[in-house]
Amino acid sequence: MWSMQIDPLIAAGVIIATATTDAAYVMFTSAVVSRRRMPAATWSSIWYLLSSFAVISYTNNWVYVAFAAAGSWIGAYVTMTFLHRTPPPLGPAPQ
Repeated sequence: MWSMQIDPLIAAGVIIATATTDAAYVMFTSAVVSRRRMPAATWSSIWYLLSSFAVISYTNNWVYVAFAAAGSWIGAYVTMTFLHRTPPPLGPAPQ
C-alpha cells in the first residue's frame, strides 16, 4: 500500500535533481551539436549521475513524478535562457 504523504525535503531534492539533470542534458545536446566529443561525453555522464537521485526518489512514491516534471521544466528553461545570451541579429527575418 502506498501513501500520499510528501516529504518536503525529498520533493525539493527531486526538483533540484531534475532541474540540474535537464541543465546537463541541454549542455550535452549543445556539445553534441557543436561536435565536441569530450564535453559531450562529460555532460552525458553527469546527466546519468544526476538522474539517479530523482529516479530512485520517485519510484517509491508516484507523487514525486510531478516534482520531477517541474524540476525538468525549470532546468531546461533556465539553461536555455543562459546558454543563448547573444541577442538575435537585427533586420528582417531570412526568407
